[in-house]
Amino acid sequence: MSGYDRLIFELSSPGREAYSLAESDVPAAPLPASYVRKDAPALPEVSEFDVVRHYSRLSRMNYGVDTHFYPLGSCTMKYNPKLNEDTARLAGFARLHPLVPEPLAQGALQLMHELAGDLAEIAGMDAVSLQPAAGAQGEFAGVLMIRAYHRSQGEKRTKVLVPDSAHGTNPASTALAGYEVVEVKSQPNGEVDLDELARHLDTDVAAFMITVPNTLGMFEPRIVEITEMCHAKGVQVYMDGANLNAILGITRPGDLGFDVCHFNLHKTFTTPHGGGGPGAGPVGVKTHLEPFLPVPVVTKQEDRYALDWKRPKSIGKLQAFWGNFGMLVRAYAYIRTMGADGLRAVSENAILNANYVMKRLEKVYDIAVPGPCMHECVLSARRQKKLGVTATDIAKRLLDLGFYAPSTYFPLIVEEALMIEPTETEAKETLDQFCDAMIQIARETESSAALIHDAPVTTPVKRLDQTKAARQPDLRWTRRP
Repeated sequence: MSGYDRLIFELSSPGREAYSLAESDVPAAPLPASYVRKDAPALPEVSEFDVVRHYSRLSRMNYGVDTHFYPLGSCTMKYNPKLNEDTARLAGFARLHPLVPEPLAQGALQLMHELAGDLAEIAGMDAVSLQPAAGAQGEFAGVLMIRAYHRSQGEKRTKVLVPDSAHGTNPASTALAGYEVVEVKSQPNGEVDLDELARHLDTDVAAFMITVPNTLGMFEPRIVEITEMCHAKGVQVYMDGANLNAILGITRPGDLGFDVCHFNLHKTFTTPHGGGGPGAGPVGVKTHLEPFLPVPVVTKQEDRYALDWKRPKSIGKLQAFWGNFGMLVRAYAYIRTMGADGLRAVSENAILNANYVMKRLEKVYDIAVPGPCMHECVLSARRQKKLGVTATDIAKRLLDLGFYAPSTYFPLIVEEALMIEPTETEAKETLDQFCDAMIQIARETESSAALIHDAPVTTPVKRLDQTKAARQPDLRWTRRP
């Protein structure tokens, strides 16, 4: 095996150490025998240089927004400005202990207070909690506040309506909050079926959750009519803000009639995305839901900032401390850098890029719903499937051509879905290269399908049996010789 694909255990040599520490000047205390290992841990023995080189090689084998075009639909994998990273690493932010007394954390509290205000203004909401650790937790918090609100009105509502074009976290969040999830079907053009919605709206419905723009990449044209229909029945309306990158500065959820929405800072506001976190999913609410915000809430009195815990109607605390603060700093820096005009330009360019990709590919792939689209477009490989090539095959072949694959098989209501979100940070040249690759694959489908079935052949790991990996995972861990 080459040095680029050897396991760390295969680099191991007895006696090598990756550290050099002075002898401890603290007297050793004996440990109970039950606390002491009988055998040494089966760890690789490598030098520090071996460790650095090994993980540097692995990092170059990985895909990331700094190295490749990453067109994951619905995930908004766009460039993370390095200015934001520098700001988050300022000693006054990075080295601030979360338990420091409030008088010594005024700068951090001011940033949080102003960020919440900025997000509220951007979304047309009246108050924002920065505490949720991810978009899904923001959804959960929003649903809990809706539940608390209805209970404060003496109502016990048991259902939440969710369109079939919604994100999968929507029904999961509502079920976790104890509600029955009722699916609302879409029309063939991707819009919510208003007759279907009207049939379900009743006094036992707590909320209607919808993603705007939806997962088909389209803006719901009758959204104001939808929110009015819901409010007429006392139903709260929740907007999944995962696709907020398409409407920044153009329209605001609060102005459309929404009572709650969450923000994915790692999608819309350029904080790092993926790798297991940390994420950030602030949630905004209208005035009637403000008493139920998670505690603590950052408040301002004259020129001083504080954490307000005295909120008797609050749904409680969501996580340790006050939120993923490093993500908040990055989002704050991005918003202040862009300004109002810059944020609107983000959406305008994201929409332009997505429509450009859709128009270039519409002759060789089926389009899920008629355009124009918003910030992402959804293609279908049903035409290629008739020739024996699936969306998965296309995604694998893209890896050989130097591109990460778009989201596949989502949304679920589109056969052989390929969901592409180019984002506003990609240049036309990059989009053309990607479209050329997609067109090449469509042609290969007609002439050399076997080539696609074998893909990828240029990556360190070739195609895996995904079904076997899911059903029969090999979780054994043994020390390599």
